[in-house]
Amino acid sequence: MIDLTGKTVLITGASRGIGAASARIFAEAGANVALAARSIDATTALAEEIGDRALALACDVSSYADVAAAIAACIDRFGALDILIGNAGMIEPIGPLAEADPDEWARAIQVNLTGVFNGMHAAIPVMKARGGTIITVSSGAAHNPLEGWSAYCASKAGAAMLTACADREERSAGLRIMGLSPGTVATDMQRTIKQSGVGPVAQLDWSDHIPPEWPARTLLWMCTADADDWIGREVSLREPGIRKRVGLA
Repeated sequence: MIDLTGKTVLITGASRGIGAASARIFAEAGANVALAARSIDATTALAEEIGDRALALACDVSSYADVAAAIAACIDRFGALDILIGNAGMIEPIGPLAEADPDEWARAIQVNLTGVFNGMHAAIPVMKARGGTIITVSSGAAHNPLEGWSAYCASKAGAAMLTACADREERSAGLRIMGLSPGTVATDMQRTIKQSGVGPVAQLDWSDHIPPEWPARTLLWMCTADADDWIGREVSLREPGIRKRVGLA
């Protein structure tokens, strides 16, 4: 059993999917959990479910002021920040880049890439004093071009490189920085992809996707010394060896 009693984790995109599953699993491991998302109603309900060690925070990761305020509120409530999970993300717009709405395309970059920067920029100075772990939820799309996914692929590729840069700069300060590529996960994002009908992922059956608890448990494992070999790299849940190491079916 992984014991994170006394540790504090802030999870972005915590209102549903991987973020919500992670909140429950980190809380089960004894951690204090700060739940950051645009949907304060959803995070409040989740915080009430978890109990006193959970804090709901309204936060749009594309706004640096929102992210900085969320981290400050987390520290004010729990006294520290030990783990940052950069999970917030969006898939839209889906479709040919030549037909994409420029504002919608830019919004994806702001959430998926700038949102990761905002979290790191606000968290790193306060985490250095005691060390900690920063994990970016990445994607296979960060490394492979996919039809109709130009905004998602470009933003995830940028976030993967940003994570590698942060590791290069901050590993010597005692920070553990890495990425998780979970594969396709049974979340609302997959419903959006399915409805679009664009590309090979849209053709998958629901049963082809892994449950959100799998990446959540992997994120928990990544906060332990057993995952130190992956610092500065991406853990891929497509690899059977990783699934075995984490203890997944």
